[in-house]
Amino acid sequence: MSTLTRPPRVATDSPVRRTSPRRAGRRGAYKGLLFTLPFLVGFLFTYVVPIGYAFSQSLQQKRSTGLGFGPTKVVFVGLANFAAILTDGTFWSSMLRTLLFGAAQIAVMLGISLLLALLLDGVAARAVRFFRAGLLIPYVVPTVVSALMWLFLYSPTASPILDMADRAGTQLTLFGGLNTYLSLGNVLTWQGIGFNMILISASLQALPRELYEAARLDGAREWRIAWSVKVPNITGILVLTGMFSLIGRLQLFAEPLLLRYVAPESISTDFTPMMEIFDRAFKTGDYQYAAAESLVLAVVTGILAFVFYRVTNRKTS
Repeated sequence: MSTLTRPPRVATDSPVRRTSPRRAGRRGAYKGLLFTLPFLVGFLFTYVVPIGYAFSQSLQQKRSTGLGFGPTKVVFVGLANFAAILTDGTFWSSMLRTLLFGAAQIAVMLGISLLLALLLDGVAARAVRFFRAGLLIPYVVPTVVSALMWLFLYSPTASPILDMADRAGTQLTLFGGLNTYLSLGNVLTWQGIGFNMILISASLQALPRELYEAARLDGAREWRIAWSVKVPNITGILVLTGMFSLIGRLQLFAEPLLLRYVAPESISTDFTPMMEIFDRAFKTGDYQYAAAESLVLAVVTGILAFVFYRVTNRKTS
């Protein structure tokens, strides 16, 4: 009797384990967290920790013992520093001065940047690269270096500008009254034109060229195309550059501080909020009050930037 033999079993692959969507999502979240971990650590130690330390300092004051003749000690005073800032005329005067000066200077700077960007938009590509690089050089130069350069140009004893004016028989005054703001505004405008022009020019390059062709077919000239077609379509970048410039003006420090060396009677130690905070912390030694002022300045800057963005964005939308 023949016996039936069973055919050998064919080895089959082991079943593939499928990862659940929840587990896959967790794994992706962990990987994303690892990629962002260096940024989070840097943000924590360069922003969060200093702000927390400044807030803790702002809740304290230095007080002398023994009727003012004994050693000083730091005591907790709560919100007393912030209450004092609300009635500090020097601090708010510097804030108002900076805002009024910034409003005029930013308008002039963005106007020139827009004009240059519109002019470059109609130039050949090679020429555009050349002019862009040339106009961007002032922005690339560090702030302190450019301020020192203008410090030399404004110096009463070494300025070639004043020397040429004297040879021409003109008595030129760079500081004092309105001239102080014009001289400082010239430095800031020189620094910021190139950067803002690059941003505006990039927005112009992103616009579809069909808009220009349609306008030309309707008989519009180049100046009309620029005013009625190009400018209305780049209002977003104009609002953005204006907001960045406003934040920068409220943080104005290096330029007036260095120019003060040639015009100490025109640029006071409390010319800007940052200069007042610097003087309070490192010359007066009142670090606690200066910390409170810096936090108030940060809050005011954030509120003004938010209001500026909402108002201008509402008008342009």
